[in-house]
Amino acid sequence: MKHVIALDVGGTGMKAALVAADGTLLHEARRATGRERGAEAVVETIQDFAAELLELGRERFHTTASAAGVAVPGIVDAENGIAVYAANLGWRDVPMRELLGRRLGGIPVALGHDVRTGGLAEGRIGAGRGADRFLFVPLGTGIAGAIGIAGRIEAGAHGYAGEIGHIVVRPGGPACGCGQHGCLETLASASAVSRAWAAASGDPEADAADCAKAVESGDERAREVWLAAIGALADGLVTAITLLDPSTLIIGGGLAEAGETLFTPLRTAVEERVTFQRLPHIVPAALGDTAGCLGAGLLAWDLLATEVPA
Repeated sequence: MKHVIALDVGGTGMKAALVAADGTLLHEARRATGRERGAEAVVETIQDFAAELLELGRERFHTTASAAGVAVPGIVDAENGIAVYAANLGWRDVPMRELLGRRLGGIPVALGHDVRTGGLAEGRIGAGRGADRFLFVPLGTGIAGAIGIAGRIEAGAHGYAGEIGHIVVRPGGPACGCGQHGCLETLASASAVSRAWAAASGDPEADAADCAKAVESGDERAREVWLAAIGALADGLVTAITLLDPSTLIIGGGLAEAGETLFTPLRTAVEERVTFQRLPHIVPAALGDTAGCLGAGLLAWDLLATEVPA
């Protein structure tokens, strides 16, 4: 059976799969990233993991994987196959495509940004299926975005398109790691809600999931924290809607696990803020934590489809 190798590299864990041409996951595996061992060790672990999958595919399907796709965090030069920078993994200018291609016996390798790769999967086979224009926004430790146009993800001229988390929604607000103040992700990410609820509740261990449960139980302090985050998120999303005019907004990440505790007030807040703009469908992501792996598989199949025969 023809298949490709897919790898989704995260700050703490890696997900991998063998993926068929129709998107079926033929085999799944997980492994710790091991970032505490340093950047070089992480890169070696990625190569080892991919090589194991290559061998597994040969044994199970009696054929070599046709290609590989890998999604990594940080700044990515997908065109040249270079993992430029990832603060949480400590690497700079890693020639990932070249290293993996060599380790995998010369099969084609595609490299992608983790959020854009997850967005590709959500757009094609997940919550955005059938939408010609969509925006995928995962609300996790930070907030990023993937702009979907006609089945592809727009990376921008320099690879930074979709960074909605760094739209300033509260000028003079909390300091952000990017150097600005009042960025969306400092106010509406899962991390931001966790910080705000820990402070409001007096429990330093409290997190965003605890805040959502407290909202559902009628806690007024939790409701204030929750609605402040949703207000900031709605402001950022309306800016994105104004610029991009998507037909569908796909919200994923940890905060989306709150379900309608998030989506009902969020839809209301966005609707209250739009004027001339057309309101997009606001829906939860469908693929969960498999989106990055599925997207990496799609990158690999896309690479094969665009290769020019020798």
